Amino acid sequence: MDRAPDFAASLQQTQSLLRAAFDAAPYPDWALRRDRLRRLQALLRRHAAEFAEAIDADFGGRPPPETGLLEIVPSLEGIADALRHGKRWMRPRRVAVSRWFLPARAHVLPQPLGVVGIIAPWNYPLVLAVAPLTAALAAGNRAMVKLSEFTPVFGAVFAQRAAQTFAPDEVAVVQGDAEVGAAFSALPFDHLLFTGSTGVGRRVMAAAAANLTPVTLELGGKSPAVVTPGYDLRHAAQRIVFGKLVNAGQTCIAPDYVLLPRGQETAFVAACRAAAQQLYPLGLRSPDYTSIIDHRQYSRLLGLLGQARAGGAQVHALFDGVQADDLRHRLAPALVCDAPPTVRLMTEEIFGPLLPVVLYDDMAQALAFVRSQPRPLALYWFDRDRRRVLDALLHTHAGGVTVNDTLLHFAQEGLPFGGVGASGMGQYHGRWGFDTFSKLKPVLMQSRLSGVGLAAPPYGQRTRWLMKRMGRL
Repeated sequence: MDRAPDFAASLQQTQSLLRAAFDAAPYPDWALRRDRLRRLQALLRRHAAEFAEAIDADFGGRPPPETGLLEIVPSLEGIADALRHGKRWMRPRRVAVSRWFLPARAHVLPQPLGVVGIIAPWNYPLVLAVAPLTAALAAGNRAMVKLSEFTPVFGAVFAQRAAQTFAPDEVAVVQGDAEVGAAFSALPFDHLLFTGSTGVGRRVMAAAAANLTPVTLELGGKSPAVVTPGYDLRHAAQRIVFGKLVNAGQTCIAPDYVLLPRGQETAFVAACRAAAQQLYPLGLRSPDYTSIIDHRQYSRLLGLLGQARAGGAQVHALFDGVQADDLRHRLAPALVCDAPPTVRLMTEEIFGPLLPVVLYDDMAQALAFVRSQPRPLALYWFDRDRRRVLDALLHTHAGGVTVNDTLLHFAQEGLPFGGVGASGMGQYHGRWGFDTFSKLKPVLMQSRLSGVGLAAPPYGQRTRWLMKRMGRL
């Protein structure tokens, strides 16, 4: 018997269980939502070390403190934010009524959607599952979470601990390969959130379209870091190198290339080397430096670098000593200058510790270059000129922006996180996530004193008078 019908039927049964439970209680009160959030919070606190060790094993080397800082802490912050504000987010939101319909009243009622699907990637397997799950639970939904097959150790541990924390009809965690992922995407969810590559995102959206399932796509792209003339190169290098090298560049919002004023490349390379060696003094042997997730991704990165080098690019190593470890799939960081614009390093999202440097002659040229590319998930702008910063914000598009640093906009629960154009659609985090997983239902409460009145047939002189009156206001 084919395996495909087995897992497809199992997924459908799981969703049916969640659907029946939701239909039996379609509007959970705050006490129940709070309880689910607190259980998720306790799950993370109790098993944080176990999750970090599992992720370390999946990567073949990712320091547990990095997982703590980049995944566990943000996850707990998001849950705490939902616990603080979720009851207020649930309240009906009063809105104004047109003067012609007074004294009627209107409000928006946030209502749970039902059963939502979440597809998490391998690069941050915990936070990119827990953050949308937090929003889904705060909004009163049931959820199915599909974890990446490329982090199987973490997936097994998280699935086991989640099953001990939530009833099967509250939260279901699914594991499996790309076939399972495709079947998961094709389920008739009330909302589907996917985090991953643009290519897979297209397939997820196509599968969801068959059911008219609304989607939130958190993709990626080539996020630029723009260093403006006169900016402190040492400071810019420190922040860019940090943002690029945490998780060895395997971050959807990592700087993907640097736009640098022409003539400053030598000083910038030196500043980046100093920053990288300060962060990782033992180079590739540093216990704080993360491995590439697997040999497939490792080989892909070596291919990108080899093609750029063959095309005449200048490669500047940021670590001393050994630059690659095939056995442990560890790759040292490098700046790549003068890469031909047609090589894959310049056209594909890198997702690793390689950082192209693109030179520009004036700000108009820099802005034109950013605008000529597909809209990225993040933009990093290094500048002390407030007018120029504002001009950049108004004349570029990006999913999110951090000025004079990298990555940090992701950690703000008060800011929406999401892409634009090729880097995704929709958003979540904080109240934005609550709204994504809610139907903001518009409600008009008619007054006994109101009615169709003058607007009702038969139409005559009164109607014409009313239309003229309304048209002048």
